[in-house]
Amino acid sequence: MKSSVITKVVEHDLCIGCGLCVALCPYGVLSMRWNHYGEYNPVEVTSCTRECGLCLRVCPFTNSEENEDTIGRELYGGVSGIHHRSETGYYLASYVGYSEKHRLTSASGGMATWILEALLSEGVIDHVVCVIPTSDSKRLFDFQVFDAQDGVCTGAGSAYYPVEISRVIRQILEVPGRYAITGLPCFLKAIRLAQKQNKKLRERVVITVGLTCGQLKSRHFTDYIASLAGVKEEVMAVCCRRKSSDHPASNSHYTFITADCREQRIFWEEGIAEAWTNRWFTLNACNYCDDVFAECADVTCMDAWLPDYSRDSRGTSLVLVRSPQVQSVIERGEGVCLDHISVDQVVKSQGGVLTVKREHLAYRLNLYCKKGTKIPKKRVEPKSEGNPILRREVFLKEKMRTESREVWSNNAIDAERLQEIMRPYLWQLTAGRQISKIITFSIRILQYIQGKIRGEYHG
Repeated sequence: MKSSVITKVVEHDLCIGCGLCVALCPYGVLSMRWNHYGEYNPVEVTSCTRECGLCLRVCPFTNSEENEDTIGRELYGGVSGIHHRSETGYYLASYVGYSEKHRLTSASGGMATWILEALLSEGVIDHVVCVIPTSDSKRLFDFQVFDAQDGVCTGAGSAYYPVEISRVIRQILEVPGRYAITGLPCFLKAIRLAQKQNKKLRERVVITVGLTCGQLKSRHFTDYIASLAGVKEEVMAVCCRRKSSDHPASNSHYTFITADCREQRIFWEEGIAEAWTNRWFTLNACNYCDDVFAECADVTCMDAWLPDYSRDSRGTSLVLVRSPQVQSVIERGEGVCLDHISVDQVVKSQGGVLTVKREHLAYRLNLYCKKGTKIPKKRVEPKSEGNPILRREVFLKEKMRTESREVWSNNAIDAERLQEIMRPYLWQLTAGRQISKIITFSIRILQYIQGKIRGEYHG
């Protein structure tokens, strides 16, 4: 069997759909297409006869000696004043705050958009690559290249929707200039791997702006949320995280615009959270990701999910900087309200995602190893889980992930029917959590009683 990204990655359901393999294939045998599950995958449009292996060397989910630690060390290990910790990778400084100009139109505090605009205005870069909404109902978001600040603003906000970057990478290879690219951790890892293989990419992609990520959803996730919101017509556009002054930033809403120009919206707490946190429609490759903070990025932006900030409906950003050049731009910044914040607080803000990508991942890897499933090398070691309730939770969420993916793809159902199918799993999850609370409470009561007894005895 020939060795390629198709046989080693796609056929084992490990593809994240970034498109770097398609962009760099020297023989043009690959193209990005939607698969049955509403996910992007490369496919062979002509037979691959050379088997040069380049597609595998740029894939973020193939087995390789390169990982976020080795890439980060090469990029940032020699930076003066750099620090490192296992959760975040390398970092120079961390900030909390917002851009007044971009705050209300962005998912968090608008700092990612502000940084890109500042890099352009200061002449650090010539072009920005970011994800924006499209007018194509079959592809609601896409990567685009901009060389003016007005264009960058169109990329403000989140896009919980599959995108692939092959076309834009080809454009970078064809058009000289200095580019900044925004992306999720796995996409930026792929770009760093591609830079090792391609001199033009090394020279032209001069800044990478990362976004923290818990999981990537398929196109069918958006279809499900539209159905949940009662949308009956074809969706022409969607805003994934709009803010409302009467709701905290944590309860943002989706807004759908249909073919007849009507708008319908649904809030996070009205069913989106249920699907998100229980990993419905999550790509299988996300089961193997251990990078929360986009460790290969020059700067990473994220929501400030901390008690002091999360209730603010306007949103607040956390910024983790690795590049001295980006740090200088931030320190000179005008129109931003920023304070230093400890990296401990930054890590705390993403505690839930870290649990899934580190602790739960260790147990998932252990399960997959026992089954003989092909898994990519990860920095997290497989480990059995001693807590039976947690084992059950990981198992149930994986069942929901695979079943939502299969059922929606193979059957013409709506949100109500999928919820019915998922309800038994959700009941079991709730029961397990209640049992866990009872056990925890009982242990604390027992410890209290034992403490009182010891105190009386010693008295």
